[in-house]
Amino acid sequence: MPEENSVNVQHPLIRPGTLESRSYQLKLAEKSLSENTLVCLPTGLGKTAISLLVTVHRLNQFGGKSLLLAPTKPLVHQHATDYRNWLNLSASDIVSFTGEIPPKQRSELWDSATIIISTPQVIQNDLIGGRISLKDVVHCTFDECHRATGNYAYTYISERYVTDASNPLSTGLSASPGNDIESILAVCNNLSLSQTEILTEEDAEVAPFAGKTNIEWVRVNLSPEAIEIRNLLRNLMKKRLSRLKSIGISIPSSSSLSERDLQQLRSQIQSKIDAGNGDGYEALSLHAELRKIKVGINYVETQSVDALNQYLERQKNASRTSGASKAAQRFISDPLTQQAKHLAKKHQGLPPKFETVRVLIAEELGIAGGVRVIVFTESRDTADSLTEFLSPNFTTERFVGQTTRYGSSGMTQKQQHETISKFKNGDFNVLVSTSVAEEGLDIPDVDLVIFFEPVPTAIRNIQRRGRTGRGTQGKVVVIIANDTRDETYFWISRKREQQMHNELRSLRSSIAKLNIKLPPTNPPLPAQPTLTDFTTVDSPPKIEIIIDQRELNSSITKQLSSKENIQIKLETLAVGDYILSDRVAVERKTIDDFLDTLVGSDRSLFDQVKNLSQNYSRPLVIIEGEGSLYSRRNIHPNAIRGAMASLAINFGASVLRTSDENDTAQMLEIIARREQISTGRSIQVHGSKSQKTLPEQQEYVVSSIAEIGPITAQLLLEHFGTVEAIMSASEDQLQQVKGVGKITAERIKKITSSPYPS
Repeated sequence: MPEENSVNVQHPLIRPGTLESRSYQLKLAEKSLSENTLVCLPTGLGKTAISLLVTVHRLNQFGGKSLLLAPTKPLVHQHATDYRNWLNLSASDIVSFTGEIPPKQRSELWDSATIIISTPQVIQNDLIGGRISLKDVVHCTFDECHRATGNYAYTYISERYVTDASNPLSTGLSASPGNDIESILAVCNNLSLSQTEILTEEDAEVAPFAGKTNIEWVRVNLSPEAIEIRNLLRNLMKKRLSRLKSIGISIPSSSSLSERDLQQLRSQIQSKIDAGNGDGYEALSLHAELRKIKVGINYVETQSVDALNQYLERQKNASRTSGASKAAQRFISDPLTQQAKHLAKKHQGLPPKFETVRVLIAEELGIAGGVRVIVFTESRDTADSLTEFLSPNFTTERFVGQTTRYGSSGMTQKQQHETISKFKNGDFNVLVSTSVAEEGLDIPDVDLVIFFEPVPTAIRNIQRRGRTGRGTQGKVVVIIANDTRDETYFWISRKREQQMHNELRSLRSSIAKLNIKLPPTNPPLPAQPTLTDFTTVDSPPKIEIIIDQRELNSSITKQLSSKENIQIKLETLAVGDYILSDRVAVERKTIDDFLDTLVGSDRSLFDQVKNLSQNYSRPLVIIEGEGSLYSRRNIHPNAIRGAMASLAINFGASVLRTSDENDTAQMLEIIARREQISTGRSIQVHGSKSQKTLPEQQEYVVSSIAEIGPITAQLLLEHFGTVEAIMSASEDQLQQVKGVGKITAERIKKITSSPYPS
């Protein structure tokens, strides 16, 4: 372990004078070296430093590599900056991975680097694609590890790490691992964590470094106009619920639908559909509309009338598209919606929450002498509007995610990094942020955190509050609109947070008193025997399967990629989901997907199989799922038989049935092995997309340059006008386009201006 002195940590791999020595960090790091550990520590008290201490010890002892996973791109870059500041390693030894780095380049960087800091999805993709190996990774850190639930990439990476690494050790970091013991243990199980180390602000060794946070709740009233608009949407919701009731769906007693209410309604509707009741499809459409109405009510209650107006405008535009759902069309065309939209459009009053935010900031920065304020909001629309509203009075900037949507531009990684740097340096003092700033970012201590609206989860509350009170006195204000969803979320959040603290204390107490360990992760059950298990004694020869990128998150892809004798190659396929040889390609459909093509206007399956048969001599259609095709929907059996006959006779496609994704994976392996080993066939991608329009062809040409992708290609074409102008542009001119940095501009010029080698 690193040595402790009175001021800084001393270690051969740590740059002198850079890492403050804190006894609790050293203690937690030492314990984390003994086995896979969940470290729970309040936000701002140095969880990353604990992981780094474990990392340097492991690297010094065993050599190899270290992997640090973080859920967001800004957080990845923040960790990379910290590690480069702390460690006696060259810049090339510490690399950060995001999806913006081409796969081939990531593979090369992985081989040469000592410490890799990455988003989990990138690592999952590279593991599945066989581009990297975890064999030499001696320490893996899962930052914000409470995300390790369901199908999140952390779970898959952990499974592979435990299996593939020669000398694995995992550390999970979180300020808020879950609401109850079950969820905490689930995280531990998913990440193979066998012990927990928990410290709170109440612990003596932490207290000197933990500030106090005062929490206030400020209540506001909706304007009379907002209440009138809200009531119109509530009446519309009552109408749709009444219709659901008339077709046999039990509706909740309260018209204020919770997420649980919607889930229960969805379950009833699915039961009707499974029973072959035709009313189930109307109910499903009504359910989709109820969700839209609920979003509209939330906008007017928790955000502003202007935010609702923007939402309704998007719904109107969406309803006019060719693929618009009946739910969208019915929602926007209803007279009650139209009346609400009319009132929202002409509404001129200042949203009560906006004025409250302005007053709170003025008091903090002017009267209290504060330096920095963060305002959190759930809505991108509100973040944009609030930034504009506050800017005349305060130096204000917004902080949002990268995705551009709904007429609101996102922020590039470069812009996010620059914004945080400016905030640290005091270039502006008010940051208006969506959830992107909640987790882990090293945002400097702030004097005031404002919740524009309460959030219903304990985890998010704690993450947000952790932006203040880090070593100093902090203040949090939660704005609540009376008689709205805000009040419900407020109480839910308080209850869940208290519950989580109680569970953490209970868990720590149980472990300490009983001297027990968390239950070890359940090892994966051995796979069911397959034909290959009985046809060969030696390790079977290696085969290759090409998989479409859209199948990436299926368990099929993960299962196939985990086998040593299967090489997975991920591609964006023009036809098919899986390529098994130069003549065999597969289109996979669940039973519901298959039946959907028979009852709706979407006939894409037949177009897909037609394209498949034009490019491969042995096209296959796999229909996946348990049970009979004939009992799932109110569809005449002859229609189903006719569809399968058409696939076989008109398109020459074989139709196979599998029970589930596991069965499908085994079927694909058997067919690929038969094709490539037994018959000696190669694997090859065929196929071409349908004739592209001129803009599509231009975008395709530009996007292929230096692997810049379609979004950047569109921005380049919009800026320069022609492909020719892009090719002749200078590096400085290219960098004027959003999303094109110095490195990308250099790559573009190198590709477009270098002579072709003879």
